[in-house]
Amino acid sequence: MKTALSLFALLMLAQPTQAQRDISFMNELQRSVDRGIASLKASQNPEGWWTSPEHPAVTALALIAWQGNPNKPKQTPKWIEKGYKFLLTHVQPDGSIYVPGKGLANYNTSLCMMALLAANDKKHNPALLKARAFLAKQQWDLGEKGKQDHPLDGGVGYGGRYPHSDLNNTLSSLEALYFTRHLVKDAPPQDDLNWKAAIGFIQNCQNLPSHNKQPWASKDPKQKGGMIYFPGKSMAGTVKEKNGKTALRSYGSISYAGMMSYAYAKLKADDPRVIAVRKWLFDNFTLEENPAMGAQGLYYYYYLMAKALSFSGDRIITVRGKKVDWRKALGLKLIGLQQQDGSWVNTKSARWWESEKPLVTAYSVIALSYIYRGE
Repeated sequence: MKTALSLFALLMLAQPTQAQRDISFMNELQRSVDRGIASLKASQNPEGWWTSPEHPAVTALALIAWQGNPNKPKQTPKWIEKGYKFLLTHVQPDGSIYVPGKGLANYNTSLCMMALLAANDKKHNPALLKARAFLAKQQWDLGEKGKQDHPLDGGVGYGGRYPHSDLNNTLSSLEALYFTRHLVKDAPPQDDLNWKAAIGFIQNCQNLPSHNKQPWASKDPKQKGGMIYFPGKSMAGTVKEKNGKTALRSYGSISYAGMMSYAYAKLKADDPRVIAVRKWLFDNFTLEENPAMGAQGLYYYYYLMAKALSFSGDRIITVRGKKVDWRKALGLKLIGLQQQDGSWVNTKSARWWESEKPLVTAYSVIALSYIYRGE
């Protein structure tokens, strides 16, 4: 049985032998991680939170970044304990972990669960169990109950003012539910997510007409296999195809979200939907932008890339006919983008809070920690 202790190990490849490791590169990665964590410590609010007390998800990401440090100290420092204390003050009677009245209950709950799991402390299990039960009930089921008869069925949304399902929130929820499954090993199916319906929702976000029958789904090689935000909406907008059809553009970060979501839902690697999204991602691989989005969400793209390719076990990927060591490429890119004070920030686009140093620094430290473990 897997335990919370294996949270980060589950996402990594088997450790290479000492002879295979690039020790110099690993030292560079660790130094960058250490500087990033020092920046997070310096930017913490005295009450224990980062960026906003109304959205504990940012604090959760900072805590996950500290927990993922490949060479973290054995003793948890007081500033990290203060961060966990802040999270726990927002555990609600229904199991959710967020600030009532401020929205985004599902998103905040999912990331707070991952932070609590990363602590590897059984005292958090009661909160995790209640949060898991809450999250499993947030899955959308429109129309006839139990029947997937609406494109949004099977997904999870932010909750509150933005309730309908989208692929980013579905990913966050699936991840938290996947890694807490050991806590409910013998629970009845009705107390869990409908994983089959979740796959159906992910499929409904994919430009793959063989599996997605919605009119916008494109078979154009530029779009085919990639993902969009939710059925009918792409953050990358639309594109007019030669046949006159209006298609929704696939883009990078959300396609990694789709790839990971399929993996958490245990769709096999040889499934055509998985093959298609991988092909789109590798055909469009770049570190210069979030494909089809430019600078928008760039660090979230890096963060999801590191997680998704680590989880899938890819070390070398084929990009337009060439072999690419994505770990080395992404690691060096992030090291080169680190600010003098040890932080990271998106200097070209503030969209999705990427002008906030603690958030972007947490993304970057987490990504570098995944890379380090794969070396």
